[in-house]
Amino acid sequence: MKIDLTETTSSKINQALVSARRAVGTPAIGMVLTLVIVTDEENAYDALKAASDSSREHPSRIIAVIKRVSRSPRSRRDARLDAEVRVGSDSGSGETIVLRLHGELANHAQSVVLPLLLPDAPVVLWWPEDAPSDPAKDPLGALAQRRITDAYSAEAPSAELAARAQSYTPGDTDLSWTRITPWRSMLAAALDQKPVEVLSATVEGESENPSCELLAMWLADRLKVPVRRTQSAGPGLTAVRMETKGGTIVLDRPDGSLATLSMEGQPNRAVALKRRETAELLAEELRRLDPDNTYESTVKFGVENLADPAAPEPAAPKAAEPADTPTAAKKTAAKRAAAK
Repeated sequence: MKIDLTETTSSKINQALVSARRAVGTPAIGMVLTLVIVTDEENAYDALKAASDSSREHPSRIIAVIKRVSRSPRSRRDARLDAEVRVGSDSGSGETIVLRLHGELANHAQSVVLPLLLPDAPVVLWWPEDAPSDPAKDPLGALAQRRITDAYSAEAPSAELAARAQSYTPGDTDLSWTRITPWRSMLAAALDQKPVEVLSATVEGESENPSCELLAMWLADRLKVPVRRTQSAGPGLTAVRMETKGGTIVLDRPDGSLATLSMEGQPNRAVALKRRETAELLAEELRRLDPDNTYESTVKFGVENLADPAAPEPAAPKAAEPADTPTAAKKTAAKRAAAK
């Protein structure tokens, strides 16, 4: 069910929600959080679809805030609020409110959103694009326990990651970080399976992809080894190579779907590592509302602390020669002769 409201108020929107729930027989209970999306008209459809799909796992009240700021000196008189209320099959497993704020009202979105939040439920803010430089200090961001940005949508992703590190507040996260969860899990599992000392690593992926930088920073931060970031044609993140004392470990995904895990002394294994849709990423982030300390440590590590990509890749360590080989015997004899 869908209800359109023109030149309305937050009170009238709440009344429309109650009427819509009664009409379709949908109770308000069962929703676990309020998801507020700050977007523009161009990206609103995709953002609402992703949020609606994720609500099947996390029943939510979705509030989309679309700001239409006017440059006209008459903007104060033009200030008004239009809304759409969607309940039932039009809104996934929860309910959706689309707010269009015109004129001066766009600068006071928090006063419109606050009365529409679910009582005694967590609030999550999501900026699909054009996130503020400091999400926690944004008037809408201050209402939320969790704030989700996406550095991939920025014009300069590396600079965006630096800004995220500088303004980090517990509760901040980024979908570029969420995209590498399967990679982090697979690499950690590989090292658990074959516990060896890692000497260096290389992360390969398309340029201007912040997920590649974050994975490289995560490896460097956790393993305390030099990590290089190199470029490829993509799509996205394509390979990770770790040089260890026990041989080379490679996780290679050239097609964005199926990866191959190669480890010294073991047969190659095919691994499903498909690039995920935004709805899946959003659903993953909504599973936890506590601060992500690993993301904090990673983003604060800094892109500038990665190894120089122009430097030659460290050579893999050579295996020690058995003591009983002719070459080893000759070396031992030479050392004894030199000692005399």
